[in-house]
Amino acid sequence: MNKTVLIIQREYLTRVQKKSFIIMSILGPLLIAALMIVPVWLATQDEDKQIIEVVDETSLFINKLEDTENLSFDYKFRSLSEAKKDLYSANTTAILFIPDVAITSPNTIQIFYKKKPSTSSMGYIKSALSNTIEDKKLQDFYKVSKDEINAIKTPVRIVSSKLKESGEEQQSGGGVAMVVAFASAIFIYFFIFLFGVQVMRGVIEEKTSRIVEVIISSVKPFQLMMGKIIGIALVALTQFLLWVVLSTALITGVSSIFADEFAAAERNKATIEQMNPDAAQLSLDKKENFIAEVKNNIEMINFPLILGCFLFYFLVGYLLYSALFAAIGSVVDQEADSQQFMMPVTIPLIFSFVIAQNVMDNPDGPLAFWTSIIPFTSPIIMMVRIPFGVQWWELALSMGLLILTFIGAVWFAAKIYRVGILMYGKKVSYKEIGKWLFYKN
Repeated sequence: MNKTVLIIQREYLTRVQKKSFIIMSILGPLLIAALMIVPVWLATQDEDKQIIEVVDETSLFINKLEDTENLSFDYKFRSLSEAKKDLYSANTTAILFIPDVAITSPNTIQIFYKKKPSTSSMGYIKSALSNTIEDKKLQDFYKVSKDEINAIKTPVRIVSSKLKESGEEQQSGGGVAMVVAFASAIFIYFFIFLFGVQVMRGVIEEKTSRIVEVIISSVKPFQLMMGKIIGIALVALTQFLLWVVLSTALITGVSSIFADEFAAAERNKATIEQMNPDAAQLSLDKKENFIAEVKNNIEMINFPLILGCFLFYFLVGYLLYSALFAAIGSVVDQEADSQQFMMPVTIPLIFSFVIAQNVMDNPDGPLAFWTSIIPFTSPIIMMVRIPFGVQWWELALSMGLLILTFIGAVWFAAKIYRVGILMYGKKVSYKEIGKWLFYKN
């Protein structure tokens, strides 16, 4: 046991001191923070000040288009031809032409520009014009107002609850549960692949460099294999925790730095909504309902259970697959020869990731149940199901089978490892690997 601990220590310290580990531990959180912060920041920087001259032949849109931080509207009572002549000599950047048939034929409205308005600016203009035309039609043809129509609109939110045989109600986390489920699946899939392949590469490197011949003169092949697997597992866990801590710190720090710009974007959005109080109220109601629904969904999710199960499936799932990867590394002399053996091992992982969306759509269906029980797919699929609620016996069965399969995989891998690790220069077939399983110690 002491020798296994020494191998674990060697594998762990050797890898965490590498430049690649340090770089990825820093680069990973930076990429995660960038994916979350940069798009929002770019959206706040992408708006240019636009001065738009409005040529309105209907006179119905005067002062209906209110200025924002990025848009300024100049109402001039002249012809379109005169406005076009002065476009490049004046400080205006575009001309909004509203013909006299705009109410009955809104597709005749045109905008002429020397500096193209952004998509959000065009959306604001379209929304303002559409609201004005709708108000006019409602008043002229239907004798009703927007307020009366908005009063009829009633948002509906359905709370879904799972009724157990005992009569207890268990509410699901809705959209938040889907986010948590998919994020858990991605992390487990990514880390099993990344660090499982590292185990295989480490075995191949030691085998091709003949270092393993010196090592197994002091330790048993099984101790060497388990030390390598557990040592890299600790490296994976360390990097995962570093990513969580550093990503949270970076996102919090960057958000506080750009707080003023994000606040300005919110003010600009509020200004846009003020041009139509009814729409603004509807938007506010939708936002409040959305926030309330998210809060309720978060409260419904059992995060301690999810965290505990995530650590279990993360570690045991990795140990299961890394044992198989170690066996693959022991039977080949170079990484290029490992492809024929990796395919059967990686297919369950890829299949799990592919069907994750179907499982989220129907977390209690037969496909979801069986793939969350089968050990080779359960690390990903069970983590997808847990946020939606899983019965305790299903979880216990899945964990028990995964542990038993891990023990069996270690026995299987050890049988292959102790023979293959000292075999050089020979292409190994599945038939020959099958014979190794029955060799006596």
